[in-house]
Amino acid sequence: MDRKVVSIMKACELVRVSRRTIYNWMSSGKIEYVRNAGGSVRIFVDTLWRDPGTYEASAEFKERRRTQSTNQASTRSTTGAQ
Repeated sequence: MDRKVVSIMKACELVRVSRRTIYNWMSSGKIEYVRNAGGSVRIFVDTLWRDPGTYEASAEFKERRRTQSTNQASTRSTTGAQ
């Protein structure tokens, strides 16, 4: 099943928060996101409306995000990209 994704600006509109709030949620693991091949961030819509009282980031998502960051860093170093 494909999950629906939206841009950061669309996510801001949907939940009526600022871009800074979305970025804070991303860095804390509160919402799930993905970077596409062009480097743009897309937010998984189903993670925008979690019940904040029962929120607990999944270990699987945190590991996937850590691995993705590590892979991007190693790709940059081997290709000479900055």
